[in-house]
Amino acid sequence: MKNIKYTLISCLAVLFVVLGCEEEDAVFGDVIAPSNLVVTADVVGQDASNPNGDGSGVVTLSASADNAISYKFIYNGTESSAPSGTVDALFTNLGVNTYVVNVIAYGTGGVSTTTSITVDVLATYTPPQELVDKLIGDGTKVWRLKSETPGHFGLGPVGGGVVSEWYGAGPQEKVGVGMYDDRFIFGNDGTFTHITNINNEDASGTIFGRGGLVSEIGQGGTPNGDDVENVPYNDYTESFVIIAPGGVETINLGGLGFISYYTGSHSYEIFDRSVPNEIILKTTDANNDFDWWFILTSEDESSGGEFNSVFNDLVWSDEFDVDGAPDAANWTYDLGAGGWGNQESQTYTSNEENVIVEDGFLKITAKANGNSYTSARIKSEGLYDFTYGRAEIRAKLPSTVGTWPAIWMLGSDYQTNTWPACGEIDIMEQKGQDKNTVLSTVHHPAVSPGAGDSASTQLTTSTTEFHLYSVEWTAQSITFLVDNEVFHTIENSANLPFHSDFFFILNVAMGGTLGGTIDPNFTEDSMEVDYVRVYQ
Repeated sequence: MKNIKYTLISCLAVLFVVLGCEEEDAVFGDVIAPSNLVVTADVVGQDASNPNGDGSGVVTLSASADNAISYKFIYNGTESSAPSGTVDALFTNLGVNTYVVNVIAYGTGGVSTTTSITVDVLATYTPPQELVDKLIGDGTKVWRLKSETPGHFGLGPVGGGVVSEWYGAGPQEKVGVGMYDDRFIFGNDGTFTHITNINNEDASGTIFGRGGLVSEIGQGGTPNGDDVENVPYNDYTESFVIIAPGGVETINLGGLGFISYYTGSHSYEIFDRSVPNEIILKTTDANNDFDWWFILTSEDESSGGEFNSVFNDLVWSDEFDVDGAPDAANWTYDLGAGGWGNQESQTYTSNEENVIVEDGFLKITAKANGNSYTSARIKSEGLYDFTYGRAEIRAKLPSTVGTWPAIWMLGSDYQTNTWPACGEIDIMEQKGQDKNTVLSTVHHPAVSPGAGDSASTQLTTSTTEFHLYSVEWTAQSITFLVDNEVFHTIENSANLPFHSDFFFILNVAMGGTLGGTIDPNFTEDSMEVDYVRVYQ
């Protein structure tokens, strides 16, 4: 491709007056105005047949100057700071338009040199409606990094075509670094909103980024190898536009907008959007070292109306209305320590201090025991299992950081058809570090071990109020609900292991892969269950 460059050189003289004082003289370093400012504009797709570009409206603006430490580009109502001297500018007015680009080169002490160029750009692209509907919805759709999925964040060679080819983060691997609590909203007014901590109401949070690049937008944080974790950063709003340079659907964010991990790039190729409620993005960092990959999932998918179950006959329940140990006709125990496959820290017991029915509620209590922890895990294995139906569990969850409550089901043939072949249905789990969100997941060989087909929903009163956690399980689908509102549905195809008996498990784990770091001041906390009911 042949690029046509527009170049102007401008030098400005700067006059300084330094005033001294009688007792103390202010001392300044050398204050030097940038000189020999050169600006180039490379219009993407520009050649002899397309003198104004390929219609994407993308122009790479580059500036260089002697003694410059940073640059700012001002164009089409947008201001972009660029310490590196290069930005990908987007011009979206349809047709061929002439734009003025003003460029400021900053030197020491804040002195600057300015010049301008003009550039003619063609913009023709209109994104397909199905992409707009998926990304934006009604303008309130919320996206997040799909942290429960292997390779949800990773890197590969520049120009690579394989997701996270060189490195892919494992499920929840990056808990606590400042990325999993980020949320993204693409507004139908062209705004991009980045919530840097969904759990904070004061708009303050932290972000995660590449060392040497993230300092462009924030200071502080904790260096960790080539990364900087938990850089303080507030919520912000920028613009966005969907473009297609070279026919590749791309999300271009205005200003310093970014997604999940700061790489110095603000343009994200839509690598795959074929999976419902999911988009795979990639971007090349500003150093041109790696392609970075992100798997996003939307949080706000719902049934769009009142949910109507196909199962209405109550066939089994435990109302927990008799004080004492859980009903032995319904429940038995898993006992012991050993991490339970998830690096958990507790030992499970059947002691009443860990599990008891009291005042109409089942209480499963995790307790500190010196430098260790005890808790309980009860199950209906060998006492009650079923195939297809609606299960409802009304519960209130523990609030302490590091607790991992779970209400789930396991394939009854797990001893001969070992996990994940037996299948697992997680009706409700909650991360130890995020007490305002609940998850629902299925595990099976196609997505496990170590992963699952999962979704989450915000529930800020999960630890202070009882909520109804439900699963509607049919031969065709598995649907998860909170308070009778659908937030996750999967297709139950014939090759999945969800066509035979499953039994219940209720437990509170401590730490581990989903519990994370345990509050050092932890003493005890409980999950309370009002009832468990099955309808068919």
